Amino acid sequence: MKGKHSAGFFALIGAIMVMPLLVTNDYYLGVLTFTAFNCLTCVGLCLLMGYAGQISIGHGAFVAIGAYTTGILTTKLAWSPWLAMLCGVVLVLVIAFCVGIPALRLKGHYLAMATLGFASIVHVVAVAAVDLTGGPAGIVGIPRLNLFGYVLNSDKQYFYFAWSAVAAGVYIALNLIYSRVGRGLQALHGSEDAAASLGINITAYKVQIFMLSAVFASVSGSLYACYVNYIDPGPFDVMHSVLLITMVAVGGLHSIWGALTGAVVLSLLPEILSFLSDYLQVVGIQYQPDYDTLVYGGILLIIMLFLPEGIFSGISSVLSRVRLLFGKTAKGTDHAG
Repeated sequence: MKGKHSAGFFALIGAIMVMPLLVTNDYYLGVLTFTAFNCLTCVGLCLLMGYAGQISIGHGAFVAIGAYTTGILTTKLAWSPWLAMLCGVVLVLVIAFCVGIPALRLKGHYLAMATLGFASIVHVVAVAAVDLTGGPAGIVGIPRLNLFGYVLNSDKQYFYFAWSAVAAGVYIALNLIYSRVGRGLQALHGSEDAAASLGINITAYKVQIFMLSAVFASVSGSLYACYVNYIDPGPFDVMHSVLLITMVAVGGLHSIWGALTGAVVLSLLPEILSFLSDYLQVVGIQYQPDYDTLVYGGILLIIMLFLPEGIFSGISSVLSRVRLLFGKTAKGTDHAG
């Protein structure tokens, strides 16, 4: 990591350490923990879309595979959650390799449709394979994770663990970006023909980053399953994959910090809207729950229209202009003195 990224990473660590001291309500700690799961998936998706330039509308499927592998192995075979999580990662690597080789030969919306079809297939299997996945009823009794015999029972403990996983994912992603492989991915994003002329193995790079991003999603799914102790097909439908892409796009495709920002904002937005509806009812304004979708869509539309590079880039641009303005003001004052 370099310069501002190191500062940002240490700021992230500081925020993780302080947040449970500021937010003591278990419900809101739970919301922040779910936010961590989305952040972890979005970091991997940002590597694939923002840096390698490959569109995937199927990452919700990898989250589901990780969650169901952990759920099935821990409840039906009494495996350790850690071993089950590792098996989920291995399974996702194999599936991502098999799906990635043919799918990543496609470009643009053809690739998007291929990954969308993959997500649909995984969701249908989760619903229809009742003997294996429990079908719509799901899987119950998934055990919590434990560290050296210490079970993570409280929301505070799981918050720290989930966000530590996010910090580890960010660290890996930032170091990858500034490595030789990361530069190759950015060249691939700019122009595949130009990257190939420089000796970059385009197919290998595409498949490898697809597999790595799938691992991020799988770990996120396993952490989710162990946290809620129950899974069903509902949270893993195609719309979840679309939401993940929206998070990355809203935050900023070309920045890991942007992906984190988008995941946090869109994960917390439903809670903010819920709080707003309660407040408006208190002051006498009848806010219908159905309006949440309208407000949510409106906010997304405004962000995409006025901040096309994402929230993070927009905030960075505003801060840069403010610093420039204050710099000019300070110089003017010095000259006047």
